[in-house]
Amino acid sequence: MQLTKFNYDNKIVRDFGIATIIWGIVGMSVGLLVAIQLVWPFMNFELQYTTFGRVRPLHTNAVIFAFVGNAIFMGVYYSLQRLLKARMFSDFLSRLHFWGWQLIILAAAITLPLGLTTSHEYAELEWPIDVGITIIWVVFGINMFGTIIKRRERHMYVAIWFYIATFVTVAVLHIVNSVQLPISMWKSYYLYAGVQDALVQWWYGHNAVAFFLTTPYLGLMYYFLPKMANRPIYSYKLSILHFWSLIFIYIWAGPHHLLYTSLPGWVQSLGVAFSVMLIAPSWGGMINGLLTLRGAWDKVRSEPTLKFMVVALTAYGMATFEGPMLSLKQVNAIAHFTDWIVAHVHVGALGWNGFMTFGILYWLIPRIYKTELFSKKLASVHFWIGTLGILFYAIPMYWAAVVQGLMWKEFTPEGVLKYPNFLATTLQIIPMHMMRAIGGTLYLSGALLMTYNLVKTMKKGKLLANEPAEAPELTPVVVNERSKHRRLERKPILFLVLALITILIGGMVQMMPTFLISSNVPTISSVKPYTALELQGRDLYIREGCVNCHTQTVRPFRSETVRYGDYSKAGEFVYDHPFLWGSKRTGPDLHRIGKKYPNKWHFDHMLDPTITSPGSIMPPYPWLIEQTLDTTATKAKLNAMRLLGVPYTDEDVVQANDKLRQQAEEIAADLSQQGADVRADREIVALIAYLQRLGTDIKAQETPVAVNE
Repeated sequence: MQLTKFNYDNKIVRDFGIATIIWGIVGMSVGLLVAIQLVWPFMNFELQYTTFGRVRPLHTNAVIFAFVGNAIFMGVYYSLQRLLKARMFSDFLSRLHFWGWQLIILAAAITLPLGLTTSHEYAELEWPIDVGITIIWVVFGINMFGTIIKRRERHMYVAIWFYIATFVTVAVLHIVNSVQLPISMWKSYYLYAGVQDALVQWWYGHNAVAFFLTTPYLGLMYYFLPKMANRPIYSYKLSILHFWSLIFIYIWAGPHHLLYTSLPGWVQSLGVAFSVMLIAPSWGGMINGLLTLRGAWDKVRSEPTLKFMVVALTAYGMATFEGPMLSLKQVNAIAHFTDWIVAHVHVGALGWNGFMTFGILYWLIPRIYKTELFSKKLASVHFWIGTLGILFYAIPMYWAAVVQGLMWKEFTPEGVLKYPNFLATTLQIIPMHMMRAIGGTLYLSGALLMTYNLVKTMKKGKLLANEPAEAPELTPVVVNERSKHRRLERKPILFLVLALITILIGGMVQMMPTFLISSNVPTISSVKPYTALELQGRDLYIREGCVNCHTQTVRPFRSETVRYGDYSKAGEFVYDHPFLWGSKRTGPDLHRIGKKYPNKWHFDHMLDPTITSPGSIMPPYPWLIEQTLDTTATKAKLNAMRLLGVPYTDEDVVQANDKLRQQAEEIAADLSQQGADVRADREIVALIAYLQRLGTDIKAQETPVAVNE
C-alpha cells in the first residue's frame, strides 16, 4: 500500500499553547485581585475601572475563554491532525482563528473594565464582540470539518465526537443567548425580558460550562490520557453511552440555577430531574478515564503529567456529583446565593480544567520541541502547590457557605430573625475569604513555576514546526461493520446533524412553552415601565456590575420575606431587559429596596458605604457623584424598549429628557434638603431613582405565603 507523506502543523499548536500560558497567568492574577477585594475593598486602588463589579466578569471571561479556550484549541489542533492523519484543512484559517481569538480576548479586556457589559453571566460582552466570536467560531468549524472530510483515517475516534458536539452546541448557545437589539456601538438590550431572559441565560450559562468547560476537555482526556499512560481507553462501549447520554441530558439542567424563583414550576422540576440523571453519564466518563490507568498506576508515581490527569478526573467527578446534589431543592435552599456555588465552580475550573491543561502542556510542549521536559521535579512541585491551592481555596468556601446559609435563615425562639442585618453574615466569613486568597496565591504560584519550566524546555529544544508524517490515502472501499455506531463514525455530517438534534430537544421543550403560553408569565396590571431617569439609572447599575454582588429576586422562604419583603412575582419583571436576578449574595437582595431608605441614605452609601454600613466591604463610588449623566441616547433607549414591547407612548419618547430632568431635579432638591448638595445632572441621581423604584409596583402582602423552614 502506497503511503502519502505530509506534515503536521505544530506551529499553530505552539501558538495556542503560549497564549494559554499567558492568558492563564493574566486570568488567575485578576482572580486573585477579585478575591483580595472581598477582604480589602480599597484594593480597587480607588479607580472605577478596577472595582469588583467590573473586574469580576473580566476574571471569568479571561479564565473561561482566554485560558481554557486557548487550551482547547491547542489540544484540538494537536490531536485532530494525528487522529485523522491529516494536516489541518487550511493554514490560513488556522492563523485567522488564532489571531481573531486573541483580538476578541483583547476587546473583552478593554471593554469590561470600561463598564461596557450586557450583564449576562459568562456572556457579558457587547454585540460587536459577539459578532466577532460568531465569525471566528465559524472559521474554527470550517477548519475542523475540512480536516475531517480530507482525513486518511476512516473512523472518527471518540475525542472527535466530543469536538463535534462542542462546536455545534456552543454555536447554538451563543446565537440564542446573544439575540440583542443594538442602540449604539457599545450598548444593546436583550430581546428577552424577565423570566424568559432568565431561562435563556441559565440555559446558556449552565451549558457553557457543559459544552465549553466539559465536553471539549473530555475529548482531550480521551486522546491525551491513553497517550500519557500508553494504554488503550478502558471501554469503547462505555464511551458511546457516555457521549450520547451526556449531550442529551446536560442541555436540560439549566433551570436548576433558578429554583425557588418566579420561573414556572414545571420548568424547575424538569431541571431538577435531568440534573439528578446527569450524574450517571458524567461519572461514566470519569470511570472510563480512571480505569484506563489500570496497570499503569506505577507511572502515576513518577510522571507529573499523569498526576495532574488523575486529580483532574477526580475533581471532575466531585464537581459532577455536586451539581446534581445542588439541584435538589432541600440542598439548594441552603447553598444557593452562597459561597458554595463559588467553591463548586472552582473545583471544576481549578481542578478539572486547570490541572488537565497543565498536564497536557507538560506532555505536549517537549514533544513539539523534540526534547525532554526541563525539570520533572519542578513539575511535581507545581502539582503539590496547585493541589494545596485548590484545598485552601475550596474548603474555606464550603465552610463560609454553610455559615452564610444558616445565618441567613436563623430565627430566635421568639420568631425574630437572629441576624436581621445582612452585613453580620458578610463580616463573619471574612477570615474564610482570606484563606481563599491564600489558596489563589498558591495556585497562581504553581502556574508561574510551570511557565518557567516550559520556557526553559522551549529554549532547550527547537520547535518542529512541520512534523513529517505518512499514511495511506483513504480508500473508497467500505467494509461492512456490525456496529451501527461504527458506520455512523464514517459519516461526520450525519454525526453533526444527530448531535444537533440531540441537544436541541431539551432546549426547545423547556423554552418554547415559556415563550408561547402566556400563563407561564402572568402579568400584573400595576407594574409600569421604568421612567426615562430610572432606565438610565438601571443602565448605570448594569455598568457598575452591581448584579455581581446583589440579587433582585426574593425567594418564597420565611427568612427572606421577613428580611426583604414579599416574594418576587413573574409579572414584576416583564419590562426588564435584561433580567438582574443575580447568582451570588455578597450583599443583600435589592428587589424590595425601593422607598425603604431616604434618598440621602443611598447617596451616602455610594459615597462611602461605611457611613451607612460600618464594616462594609463594598467600595465607594465617588465618580457617580462627579460624572455627568449622558442623556444623548435617552430617546434611542426608549425607542428600543418600544420595539421590544415595552408600552412607552410617543409622548414618553418625545418628552423623555424633559421628564428625566424634572424627576432628577426633584431628587436633587430632596438631597439638598437633607444636606447633600449634588447637581441634578449627575449619575448618582439616576441610580438613586432606579433603586427607589425597585419592588414598589406591587403592595406587599401583610402575611406573605412562604415556604415554611
